[in-house]
Amino acid sequence: MQITGVNQYHLDHTLEEPFYPTWIPGYPQSTHELELFEIETDEGITGYGASPSFAGGLDYETPLELFLTGEDPHNVEGILGKLETVNLVGPRPWHVEMALWDIIGKDADKPVYELFGAQARDIPVYASTGEVMDAEERIDYVEKRVEEGFEAVKLRVTEVDHIETVRRVREAFPELTLMVDANKGWAVRVMEDPIEWSFADALEFARGLDDIGGVAWLEEPLHRHDYEGYSRLRDAVDVNIAGGEFNNGTHHFREFVRQGSLDILQPDAALATGIRQAVDVARMGQEHGLQFVPHTWTNAVGFAANLQVMTAVGSPWCEYPMEPPWTPDVWSFMLEDGFEHDDGTIRAPEKPGLGIEIPEGVLADAE
Repeated sequence: MQITGVNQYHLDHTLEEPFYPTWIPGYPQSTHELELFEIETDEGITGYGASPSFAGGLDYETPLELFLTGEDPHNVEGILGKLETVNLVGPRPWHVEMALWDIIGKDADKPVYELFGAQARDIPVYASTGEVMDAEERIDYVEKRVEEGFEAVKLRVTEVDHIETVRRVREAFPELTLMVDANKGWAVRVMEDPIEWSFADALEFARGLDDIGGVAWLEEPLHRHDYEGYSRLRDAVDVNIAGGEFNNGTHHFREFVRQGSLDILQPDAALATGIRQAVDVARMGQEHGLQFVPHTWTNAVGFAANLQVMTAVGSPWCEYPMEPPWTPDVWSFMLEDGFEHDDGTIRAPEKPGLGIEIPEGVLADAE
């Protein structure tokens, strides 16, 4: 089998109202935009991958064709070696790698998780918020999620005094599993600079979570490359420390493990590792008694890739983006079938490859 071509489609979907993600401070996001890549082969099997994008798009179909045409899509490691140049000077190549696995799974007539020796299983989902809200608004939000069957919610914070919002939510829902994301690992600087935390800030907030009690983890309270700071913080508090969603490649996660930086490893297959290396990171973490709960907040194609990984390695939780107007129908707009949870759990598609289908009309509208 050989790759015969690459097609790129810039897709966008208008939100019903603006959304204010904590990772783009001050920015009213009104569209969901992505680059969808279609990799064709001489045997008629097509694989899909996708990456986040901006207004106007990021066009690099031609260079990818130069690197990929004539390659056997089963040679994942070899192709990633060639794409190291793309990783060095341009976009990360992990969305290309997920398209390769989509092809490999379709060729074998198996979902990707079966290629790694796993079986389908239900995974508990947690409702992942994306904005900072005051306590009353967030309590109303959590009430709706509990009614929908969620047994866990992740709150976003940006300032140390947001500990009081966490405290109020915990008091209102004493049995609910809570996670907290400080979003200090990275940010998109378009409108405003992010609020950064010193080690002292992170320590104060984490100790506040220890005082509240029952919080499953604190996510990215420090910059994503501050391995030593994470290690110091982890040693100083009881709450689990999580991170790594936007680090790049397994070497960063080896450093997290070597320095004892994290309790929970969170690489996104669409952003940080691809599928193969995500499985490697999960197994490395498991050898050291660490959990693996990947970030999933890109789009439904990336969600599908991460769901295959979670199934393959036995993740205890699945991040489920849910912050109206950012809802499953928005982040899944490019698929024939979206990813609805079933009373608080989700299961990877059993169709071959990533298990997703892109309607022809979606591609036609993007041309």
